[in-house]
Amino acid sequence: MTAAWFSVLCLLAGGLLVLRQEGERRRAARRAGVLLLGPGAAYGGGGVGREAVARWWATARGRPEWLCLPAAGLVALAGESPLPLAAGALAVPLVRRRLRAARRREEREALAGRVVALCEAAGGELRAGRQPGPALAYAARRSGALGPEEARVLGAVGFGGDVPEALRAAARREGAEGLAGLAACWQVAVDSGAGLAAGLDRLEAALRERHERREGLRAELAGAWATVAVLAALPLAGLGMGAALGAEPLRILLHTPAGGICLLVGCGLEAAGLWWAARIVRGGGGDVE
Repeated sequence: MTAAWFSVLCLLAGGLLVLRQEGERRRAARRAGVLLLGPGAAYGGGGVGREAVARWWATARGRPEWLCLPAAGLVALAGESPLPLAAGALAVPLVRRRLRAARRREEREALAGRVVALCEAAGGELRAGRQPGPALAYAARRSGALGPEEARVLGAVGFGGDVPEALRAAARREGAEGLAGLAACWQVAVDSGAGLAAGLDRLEAALRERHERREGLRAELAGAWATVAVLAALPLAGLGMGAALGAEPLRILLHTPAGGICLLVGCGLEAAGLWWAARIVRGGGGDVE
């Protein structure tokens, strides 16, 4: 029991230190806002307690993987064992990796949508009578699809540089692959004099269809992922039911040899089942995930 309490306190202290550092950074940013916007900018008219709760929630929402530690600490206290704390510490990098992958996927999809908007805006400007260079520059500034390569592309447009090569360089980012099609349309229009507006219309239609197909497939896979999540939570529900019936499952799993073996085998089967289910769902969804 003493070792469990000591481990809980150490990990909670580490988590509080991370949250405190993040809070200091946010307070410094707010003080800068006070100097620029006045005293009301720091708290927005609310009380200190409400502001502290909002700051804590913003920090936890920014780094949700650290919530694994207090959750593991509660289980460690309930089971009077430091083993759940070790599992919580191991879960932090795994959860962080999963969250980062989800954020990268969202950024990729958002960038793909901006590329579609770029093609649509450029095609509209061309049909309105603008020249290709000004039309692309206007659409690029409006959509923000070029990102860090925007200055290079606009420089090539304004000073007669290699616009297709600049667009192909911008297309190397995840989600911006459609810019390679825009580069091809531009190259064909320059070399053969073909209409750029018609090519952009066809490119926009193809990119939009692909984006909508991916969104539809992701919506269909949401039910499969929900089923995987429910199946993964069933062992936890079983432990809760056992505790409610007075069977003391945590004591058996964490303090007896047979329970420890069952815990290891169960965790292994749980991990294998999640991996296999995720592989099946991803296989059905292609590169959606």
